[in-house]
Amino acid sequence: MRYRPLGRSGLEVSEIGFGAWGIGGSGWIGADDEESTRALHRAIDLGVNFIDTARGYGDSERLVGAVARSRPDVPVHVATKVPPANGVWPAPGGLDPD
Repeated sequence: MRYRPLGRSGLEVSEIGFGAWGIGGSGWIGADDEESTRALHRAIDLGVNFIDTARGYGDSERLVGAVARSRPDVPVHVATKVPPANGVWPAPGGLDPD
């Protein structure tokens, strides 16, 4: 696996990341938590240390968190997204981010 700097953060992340969009069994028909967990472990075994998830990706944050906690020997960097407090997504144009 090759790694590169993540912007100016000082973090070195794998050039290949794991996109967790469809792994949360509670949010996706056909997703199996055991299979998803095996896939996450396999990706980490192969050197993937960057995982992308979000609250809107079904139950993927729970699975990603459980796998990351079970691998304290491996640095895993998780990128996640949080919906706006007012629940409106996408935000209307011209709205101040604050």
